[in-house]
Amino acid sequence: MLRRTAHLLLGFVMTMAFAVGGALVTAGSAQADGCYTWTRTLSPGATGNDVTQLQIRVAGYPGYNSVLAIDGSYGPATTAAVKRFQSAYGLAADGIAGPATQSKLYALQDDDCTPIHFTYPELNTCNSTWAGGAVAAGTAKANALSSMWKLEALRHALGDQPLRVTSGFRSTSCNAAVGGATNSRHLYGDAVDLGAGAHSLCTIALQARYHGFNGILGPGYPGHGDHIHVNQGPSHFWSASSCGI
Repeated sequence: MLRRTAHLLLGFVMTMAFAVGGALVTAGSAQADGCYTWTRTLSPGATGNDVTQLQIRVAGYPGYNSVLAIDGSYGPATTAAVKRFQSAYGLAADGIAGPATQSKLYALQDDDCTPIHFTYPELNTCNSTWAGGAVAAGTAKANALSSMWKLEALRHALGDQPLRVTSGFRSTSCNAAVGGATNSRHLYGDAVDLGAGAHSLCTIALQARYHGFNGILGPGYPGHGDHIHVNQGPSHFWSASSCGI
């Protein structure tokens, strides 16, 4: 909690500095961050790992029924996602990831690069190694990180009230123990199940359509009456007939 408070305070201080010192706005980010630090302002046409890092964090803002490609290329889709992110947090929606936008991202992430409201252990109650699934452990963990940033966007859109994660990554043995499908996306680390809590299941499912999930399953789909399943699998499939999806 102290670390997250410190991030928020740093973000506020930097935002005030940008507002007062106009020269800082065009100088790129001067703030060091425990997770990742951008060293330049990013704008359409930029390429590189720093663009990839940005895309991971704004992938929850692709628009309705869309998925943002994490390809390291700052094209129109990334520009649009950055604009939606900026609007969501009250920033000038110019589609350019400059110091103010980067400062907000710093405030939203912990030192392990997870968004402040989600953790790796929360998305993996199976084991501590991320091994034993359908992909290499590093890939499964990276997929979970991407999912968490999309969940952060979903959470913010729903009024910053908690989302209750009931299942994330599963190894083959963990998946079999809970009766999961043999081709479950949980084996890839890119699927998350959400239970009802601050929001009804249908509220979660309906909003999830805007945050980059290829798969959405919920009430009305067999075996999903008590949770919403979201995933980043390669195939688009939404089914929650009781929610009108």
